[in-house]
Amino acid sequence: MLHSVKRLHGYKLGALDGEIGHVKGFYFDDKDWVVRYLVVDTGSWMPGRKVLISPYALGGTYPGGKILLVKLTREKIQNSPSIETQLPVARQHERDYYRYYNWPVYWGGPGLWGLNPVPVIPPVDEPPPEPPEPEAEPERPDSHLRSTQELTGYEIQAVDGDVGHLEDFLIDDDNWAIRSLVVATGNWWAGKNVLVPSKSISRVSWEEATVFVNLTRSAVQQEPEYARADSVDGDHDPRVFKE
Repeated sequence: MLHSVKRLHGYKLGALDGEIGHVKGFYFDDKDWVVRYLVVDTGSWMPGRKVLISPYALGGTYPGGKILLVKLTREKIQNSPSIETQLPVARQHERDYYRYYNWPVYWGGPGLWGLNPVPVIPPVDEPPPEPPEPEAEPERPDSHLRSTQELTGYEIQAVDGDVGHLEDFLIDDDNWAIRSLVVATGNWWAGKNVLVPSKSISRVSWEEATVFVNLTRSAVQQEPEYARADSVDGDHDPRVFKE
């Protein structure tokens, strides 16, 4: 199922034994365009602290109650290694985080999630492969993480001109890949919002706050128009949360 990043902001995070906070943002890998962490504001549970939650830990999504389920206990999250929620995130901190949870690292193989196309946790009796040693990636000690909030508002540049600005992202909750960018075309095309596939991104200029796509303006006009759906499915929240 595809989800709007903007609509997921504010969703409650429900651990196995209670609420742990709400979604504050998303960090994605600017190499593969996959969401690697949810930034969680822990609110009154752990005042003044934010934590990162990997899609490895996520369960079902309940739009009706605006809830994402987390397959961890509060204690497990509270005792996890400290990982900086401000970018850039050091790769060593990510290593400590993944070792603590005994998860395979997402950078440890050819798939979007290490050796797999989706975030799958191996059986308990099958330990995850060790991540590559730091010497294998000396050119960049920090990971390729960026904030979706940082990119929101960036100009979208086609091969023959400006087509608007980045309004939102659509992510696939199966593998947490960013499938499409929601582009607000403004005066260029009657204010329509169109879906530009992430695979068409050629590069991002952080200095110019611009995303370049390998499409022409006319090709962008052939992409699907995006109309935000306000309806939700019939799923309901199976848990009652208490602070």
